[in-house]
Amino acid sequence: MTPRWNSIAALLLLLPSVAAAGTLPLPTRDGVPTLAPLLREVTPAVVNISVKVTAPAHQNPLMRDPFFRRFFEDFPGQPRQRPQLSAGSGVVVDARRGYVITNHHVIEAAEEIVVTLKDRRTLAAQLVGSDPGTDIALLKVAPEGLTELKLGDSEALEVGDFVVAIGNPFGLGQTVTSGIVSALGRTGLNIHGYEDFIQTDASINPGNSGGALINLKGELIGINSVIIGPSGGNVGIGFAVPSNMARSIIEQLAEFGEVRRGRLGVLIQDLTPELSEALNLDIADGAVITRVEPDSPAEDAGIEAGDVVVAVEGAAVANAADLRNRVGLVRVGEDVNLTVLRNGARKEYRVRVATIERATYPGSESAPQLSGAVFQAMGSEHPLHGQINGVVVADVERGSRAWQNNIRAGDVIIAINRERVQSVDELSRALRRTGRSIAVDIIRDKSQLLIVIQ
Repeated sequence: MTPRWNSIAALLLLLPSVAAAGTLPLPTRDGVPTLAPLLREVTPAVVNISVKVTAPAHQNPLMRDPFFRRFFEDFPGQPRQRPQLSAGSGVVVDARRGYVITNHHVIEAAEEIVVTLKDRRTLAAQLVGSDPGTDIALLKVAPEGLTELKLGDSEALEVGDFVVAIGNPFGLGQTVTSGIVSALGRTGLNIHGYEDFIQTDASINPGNSGGALINLKGELIGINSVIIGPSGGNVGIGFAVPSNMARSIIEQLAEFGEVRRGRLGVLIQDLTPELSEALNLDIADGAVITRVEPDSPAEDAGIEAGDVVVAVEGAAVANAADLRNRVGLVRVGEDVNLTVLRNGARKEYRVRVATIERATYPGSESAPQLSGAVFQAMGSEHPLHGQINGVVVADVERGSRAWQNNIRAGDVIIAINRERVQSVDELSRALRRTGRSIAVDIIRDKSQLLIVIQ
């Protein structure tokens, strides 16, 4: 036998013995373990999502420059908007209410969304809400004859657990792949604002986005979201948003249509071995408070610079990103219990999460192109805080002028007509000085974009 077939044979011999031990109750067919009965139950809950968006046709690069663009405004051959279709995957998480979860990037800028079930029924979908920070979106379809997937406990996962990915790669139709959990708590990819990914070697390809990652109990433990590969295809490194994070996001999207994040008012960094030694601590994990903002919830609660946060609501904190993720899922107005180490002593603090201040640009009469957008200062909890200066687009009303001009929630505006902006007031002043054309420099995901709008 080849090494590959030796490995497969060893796995087939292993699985029945594991099942006999009661930890992996896999059925068999002709004496061979099979996932077919499990998949017959869960695959009807995984759907295909197709979206229609309008994108500009190819245009001369000069059209992106506001100076040259004015010479082409009345030119009959300038590009027209053309419709485009794209596809992804989704999961029915509440059959009674018709809720389908998918990725934000699958439905971003969608004008029409259609959900196709495994039995080939097509249903028009309504966007309930979307969260760019976690790449999660919630859709609603007619709740007729749906099958749902139960949300499992992603905190119970361990590296080495078997998982199955289900989705619609490359538009081929529903496809199932299997693998194991390769790693947990992956952060630092700088793809989304709040990262706590499950890494798996189960094949995930374009079109799998928004699909299901399940355990062998048939529970949804992750939403497939990101792949890393030199050609955009699978190389055995895929990432999924944990179900526990998705559960919190779903609840807020269903209730508010958005995720209402708050702030503690602190700057944080990882607890490194060097810091741990300098602070005379015998721990390796935690997040160090480097600054407490004046009049912030953290200051009111008694948190001080130099405190090391080691737990949130009793759950251990691994690093600064972990703390940011946990606080980012707490609703505004709710209290969160922080366990900190100060001078070697363990202390408990109850901190009320406060609203992040938002401001709608008041001078819409002089810049109506951005009407419908809500801006806010970049708070200390923002993942890019300390790396760039800019103004965060907190929300954009669908169908508004800002939406039509490709401004999206989560964008960070860093300049208007090449004039740098670092606050909402600076943004307002810069917009008042603009003419008919506005060149907006933004950071979206990992890329810097220039959007020229009229």
